[in-house]
Amino acid sequence: MSLQQRTRRDAIGFGVAWLNKLARSRTIDRFGLRKPAERVVFEATKTGFRTAGALSRRFTAVSKQAGSAPSRLPAARGSGYFDLTPTEDQELMVGVVREFATEVLRPAASAADTACATERTVLDSSAELGLSLIEVHEELGGIVTERSAMTGVLVAEALAHGDMGQAVACLAPSAVSTAISLWGDETQQATYLPAFTGASVPAAALALVEPRPVFDPYDLKTRYTGGLLNGVKSLVPRGAEAELFVIGAQTDAGPALFMIEADHPGVTIEAEPSMGLRAASLSRVILTDVPAAPLGTVDDYAECVRLSRLGWCALALGTARAVLDYVTPYVNSRYAFGEPISHRQSVAFMVANIGIELEGMKLVTYRAGSRASQGLPFAREVALARRLCTDKGMRIGTDGVQLLGGHGFVKEHPVERWYRDLRAIGVMEGAVLI
Repeated sequence: MSLQQRTRRDAIGFGVAWLNKLARSRTIDRFGLRKPAERVVFEATKTGFRTAGALSRRFTAVSKQAGSAPSRLPAARGSGYFDLTPTEDQELMVGVVREFATEVLRPAASAADTACATERTVLDSSAELGLSLIEVHEELGGIVTERSAMTGVLVAEALAHGDMGQAVACLAPSAVSTAISLWGDETQQATYLPAFTGASVPAAALALVEPRPVFDPYDLKTRYTGGLLNGVKSLVPRGAEAELFVIGAQTDAGPALFMIEADHPGVTIEAEPSMGLRAASLSRVILTDVPAAPLGTVDDYAECVRLSRLGWCALALGTARAVLDYVTPYVNSRYAFGEPISHRQSVAFMVANIGIELEGMKLVTYRAGSRASQGLPFAREVALARRLCTDKGMRIGTDGVQLLGGHGFVKEHPVERWYRDLRAIGVMEGAVLI
């Protein structure tokens, strides 16, 4: 640890000790400051130790051991029936996530969108839910013993029902932990996964998109040559605070994934304000002669793209459901010419179409997630889900704004934000991984 880091940690310890001494003083009782002082001590202690943890974190390289092999999750056992009903464990987990989305993400959504950042308390709370553990094997500190892509779909859908932008910010580290779990070698798993399964989950991001028209994830301009990465990545969630990146880059054999640590001098981060997903703090990552370690193979990169697209489909489901849940009571309670506007056929049919298209999106997305969990080919199902969620998701966002009329254009109602977020489904690649 450097002298600067030791000095900052000593300062944190001294400050917390001083605040604790202040809280024990009887003087503050005379002025009615007991509760505020206790709150300050709590927040300072929590923030102090979090800062100290980030300062002292180092991803320690682990040497390979003879005969060792990376841990891989086996495919889930299929029932043989076309049954997409969630298991009891999935219902329990999704119930907790749904409550978090309703009570934490939804109330903070407007402020996060305005600030272009998700509150630290929200990110910490999401980490406590164990989002970065869903695709990590138990023997590596995770919570699963078999592939759980379907669980990831359900979790992403539940989070997006609260707010898609914050959902992406919360899910960004789990994209990296999932990638390492699925395709990392034994050294990479031993070096990096303990950070994601511990108490202080690092900010991290999966970066595939590049800033150019008609982007194709299989034709990348970011190059890996001679052990070094050079290029630019766009729309990277929480890029400014990330400690670790998984980068898509072109090689002579085709596109592949690479891991880099963010503190390298060749890594430059720039803010990239966006139309939607503003709460995800999207950034641009510029890479100049950055040493990188390969993660998986060319075939693994193709699977990464498919699993990422599956994640975006799940996010579209949650946000589209939020639109339907909001506009239905609105059109029933909004009166025009002496009756609810839902009595008008044009309005009623528009709401019905939202429900119909949402069920179609849900069916193909769940089917793709189920096949991915079972280790079956799912490229066709993901392609169908991606096309349907892109087209119908944007249509649902547009119809939601239309149904609210003038109210759909102002920030007093959340539909305009959902409209902006839903337009990201056909643009984004990477960032989330199921």
